[in-house]
Amino acid sequence: MQSHFFAYISKIRWIVRWGLKRNAIPENVMEHSWEVATIAHVLAVIGNKRYGADYDVNAVATAALYHDVSEVITGDMPTPIKYHSAGMQKAFKEVEIQAEQELVNLLPEDLRDAFEPLVVSSRVPADVTKLIKGADTIAAFLKCQEELKAGNPEFAKAAEDIAMRLKGFAMPEVNDFLAIFAPSYKLTLDELLNGNDKVRHLPLQQ
Repeated sequence: MQSHFFAYISKIRWIVRWGLKRNAIPENVMEHSWEVATIAHVLAVIGNKRYGADYDVNAVATAALYHDVSEVITGDMPTPIKYHSAGMQKAFKEVEIQAEQELVNLLPEDLRDAFEPLVVSSRVPADVTKLIKGADTIAAFLKCQEELKAGNPEFAKAAEDIAMRLKGFAMPEVNDFLAIFAPSYKLTLDELLNGNDKVRHLPLQQ
């Protein structure tokens, strides 16, 4: 049986994020998903190594890779629109649920049970969802900082709002990532290659 599942979800590379903002550095959903997966993976590792958690780090990374695939049907809905009203949020959630199920239905029937816990958001375990949300928010924070560094003030307010959301997570794994890894994102390639340890810290509030 032929399946269009992977060919279809590969089209997320053409879905551009941050659609209502002028971007100095365009970002598509495919590259965003990879970044969220790597961050979620290390958050799970930090949780296990430092805070006595028992995450399946590979399951976390895999779920993060698939966390936005429904956007191949829905598109990337900008946050101001998605959360414009309770009615708008409810309507989008219903569309998202339908899109997730439509994608699963593209798979051969004997494979669907393996993919539902990855593609259908309600099937992802709550602890995994929390890590992915933390990683997703970190990725958005880093994106804002990258845009501001490029001289684009369009992201100034978003940077403030996302920094406040990160503080509100109260997740030690998130705090550790921001303290250990995030500052290096400010460095140029030459500074990274030369082992520059004068890291310019990313502010959590502009």
